[in-house]
Amino acid sequence: MITYSIIVTIFLCIAGYFTYRAYKLAGDVADALEYIEELETTNTYMYTQIVSAYNNLKQIDHKGAFEAEDEAGTTFSLLLETIETLKTQFDNEEETSEKE
Repeated sequence: MITYSIIVTIFLCIAGYFTYRAYKLAGDVADALEYIEELETTNTYMYTQIVSAYNNLKQIDHKGAFEAEDEAGTTFSLLLETIETLKTQFDNEEETSEKE
């Protein structure tokens, strides 16, 4: 009888431990999913901001008025180049995620 009580107690302890671990892991998974959703929201926001900035810069320089020889032109060219690079990267990531 004492052996039976010890075995039942050990199994109950093990079952309690596994229940606790399952509860903790479920919480960790929920936190990870929430973090992923926040990242997706941030990426979407950043993409719309990049597209907006790209369109604004193209609209500002629709006649090619900024010369690369002066400071404003150089700064404009660097900004445009950076935004074009970001837009290309985000477009490629978006195409890759759509294929999956």
